[in-house]
Amino acid sequence: MARTLNRLTAKEVEKKKAPGLYSDGGGLYLQITKAGVKSWLFRYMINGTPYGMGLGPTHTVTLADARERAMEARKLKLKGINPLEAKREAKLEAMVAQAKLMTFDQCASAYIEAHRSSWKNAKHADQWSNTITTYVSPIIGALPVAQVDTALVLKVLTQEQENGQQFWQAKNETAKRVRGRMESILGWATTSGARSGENPARWKGHLENLLAAIDNVRTTKNHPSLPWQRVGGFVQEIRQREGMATRALEFTLLTAARSGEVRGAMWSEIDLAAKIWTIPAARMKAKQQHEVPLSPAAISLLKQLPRLEGTDVVFPGTKGQPLSDMSLTAVIRRMNAATPTWVDEEGKTVTVHGFRSTFRMWAAEATNYPREVAEHALAHRLPDAVERAYQRGTQFTKRAMMMKDWADYLGGWKTNVDEKY
Repeated sequence: MARTLNRLTAKEVEKKKAPGLYSDGGGLYLQITKAGVKSWLFRYMINGTPYGMGLGPTHTVTLADARERAMEARKLKLKGINPLEAKREAKLEAMVAQAKLMTFDQCASAYIEAHRSSWKNAKHADQWSNTITTYVSPIIGALPVAQVDTALVLKVLTQEQENGQQFWQAKNETAKRVRGRMESILGWATTSGARSGENPARWKGHLENLLAAIDNVRTTKNHPSLPWQRVGGFVQEIRQREGMATRALEFTLLTAARSGEVRGAMWSEIDLAAKIWTIPAARMKAKQQHEVPLSPAAISLLKQLPRLEGTDVVFPGTKGQPLSDMSLTAVIRRMNAATPTWVDEEGKTVTVHGFRSTFRMWAAEATNYPREVAEHALAHRLPDAVERAYQRGTQFTKRAMMMKDWADYLGGWKTNVDEKY
């Protein structure tokens, strides 16, 4: 009686060369193409419809392996399951499982690339990338996107900022955009099969129950500022421009002072030999006298300024009076007239006051100077009463070193001389 199963031998499989189908029994066939390629094929019928399912090439799948796979397929068929459909579903599940290993950052990059061509403003993609890189990536960027839940979204939106406030309170508009962008990225990930379930970044009916409504949060209006990594390019451009207002703007950057303090500066306040600019209390926001250490770059700038007769103003206007409050802003607007280059992460033109924030972020992220040194440099009142009690000095020596480093960072003023203060 002829065998119904295991009709072939390993030696026969190796020797057969002629194209055709050679049955091993139970629906398993050795398939040889006209090109001489050998593979395994499982053939079966369901409801009168013939199917053929490949089980792999003979150089990879042995005869024993092929028989085992054919047995598994027959068992599925006995349960009323189409083996070919089961194979496709298993492949799909494997693809989904692999997709779920995508990190949040990978999904963010994919989303931005998918939508880049539809955004009219070319800088829109950069704004997306910058906000995600700054506020989201450090917390959840490396995590599988499938693991991002409400708790992690809240961790992003409530992260502590420089001023001690939570992101959601300190930078409302930016936080609102970040939440919306996270929702879009997570939505893309769900549609792409990288995650499943509800979107943990959605506002209505979800985060609105956990966070104060953005319109109800008391905020301080933030001045658009340039990222500290780009400020060197800004300084290079203004140094190529002429005009008293331009020099006043450059001096403002070098000293991290307020616009009004610079525009009202008097030669009688400046001691070039001692490298100190003493701003009287009357012109200070905190109504306390403030001494500004002048870097070699600031001293060089002052020495190159013309001294007009009949006025003590360092940066005089056309009639010897202090420059107007819009003069420095006008310089930036002229620089952006042809191409809006000097804008913040939201595309807004940077302000003169915003460069104080640029300086503060540089000090925090690119130097090892203590926080109180940077705060004193900006003439800020330390928020904590106990800290103020222990920090009665002005940290002048350390501030002098910081302002020299700041001037060096802005570019073009590095020297081999160790300046003493």
